[in-house]
Amino acid sequence: MLKKILSPETCGKCRVCCVFDKDDVWEIPLISGEIYNNIKTERPELKLIPRGENSHVFDMTFKDDGLTYCPALSETGCTLGSNKPFDCRIWPMRAMKKGDDLVITISPVCESVNPENPDVKALAEELAPLIFAEAERNPDIIKEYIDGYPIAAVKARR
Repeated sequence: MLKKILSPETCGKCRVCCVFDKDDVWEIPLISGEIYNNIKTERPELKLIPRGENSHVFDMTFKDDGLTYCPALSETGCTLGSNKPFDCRIWPMRAMKKGDDLVITISPVCESVNPENPDVKALAEELAPLIFAEAERNPDIIKEYIDGYPIAAVKARR
């Protein structure tokens, strides 16, 4: 989805989105629906635990350095292929709630994507209907807005 702004090679070398510290627990990708069923069937060694009403996350343990790594991460990148969680497929974009609005933000943690780049903004606008629709179907993916996250698209909620 994001190949227009982020090459698979660049993404595969960085992997910052696959490593979490204790302050990043909210960023651990949510897995739901068909993806959950596929992972459970095709990758039973990847343990999943409930989080949210209809979602799961990988069961991850923090190491001595205070970090935890996605269990689907390998030396060459993600091993899930087409079973990547929606959160991962749209990274560094996030669906967030800001006040009464649903917004799409660009994570400032991804050093390879400049949120001010016109191509990034254009892609966010292009993907907005898909991201907003997924957020409506699976509200568990909506994160609370965090100051400093640039907003790329807004959907006023009633």
